[in-house]
Amino acid sequence: MQLTILKCKLHRACVTHSELEYEGSCAIDSKLMELAGIHEYEQIHIYNVTNGERFSTYAILADPGSRIISINGAAAHKASPGDRVIICTYAVIEAGLATTFRPKLVYLNENNIVTHINNNILPQSA
Repeated sequence: MQLTILKCKLHRACVTHSELEYEGSCAIDSKLMELAGIHEYEQIHIYNVTNGERFSTYAILADPGSRIISINGAAAHKASPGDRVIICTYAVIEAGLATTFRPKLVYLNENNIVTHINNNILPQSA
């Protein structure tokens, strides 16, 4: 059996641009992409914490060190500059690997500066 599991995420990234007429769906600072393990043209899922929108698109490169998170094309209707988003990718793995696999979790502040990196999410408690 195979499972689809969280591969990596940029947690609470801040949208810097929303370009309806730009080709490409989500431009991400290439240093942030590399740090998280997101590949150019890889499918990404975006969860907009600000307005509740959830959508899938693909990643394209933005200049390294620019801290750009630009939601482009049709997806621009789902996010605006200043919105906080979670950008995730998933991988399909053999079920037997699920207990040892750990995602790459990159946490960002409101300026898209990395605050910390982790590979696990603490259990939620009451």
